[in-house]
Amino acid sequence: MTAMERAAVGGFVTVARASAIEPGTVHVVEIDGRSLCVGLTEDGEWGAIDNVCTHDGGVLGEGELDDNAVECPRHGGRFDLFSGRVLSLPPVIPVHAYVARQIGDEVQVELDA
Repeated sequence: MTAMERAAVGGFVTVARASAIEPGTVHVVEIDGRSLCVGLTEDGEWGAIDNVCTHDGGVLGEGELDDNAVECPRHGGRFDLFSGRVLSLPPVIPVHAYVARQIGDEVQVELDA
């Protein structure tokens, strides 16, 4: 990321180019010392959650996106892309969710302090 891309606008930080992300996929994004799983649903909605599965440390951004469910590639646990809540076991602890949006060709995530 360039300094311009990392500039916060109203609490939002640009994390990716929308044109580089296909609908129905999730991706790993590293920003400000955080690892995020950013996804675009087939319906065109952006979501972002912490990238590490709370069950066994799987990388969620390397998993699959089905509707709004991110499936961990390790043991198949599923998390909601918008709320971070657990949708299926084995994880029982939710992951943190972030507000995500698209402005032009920028995907932006609101990082909490």
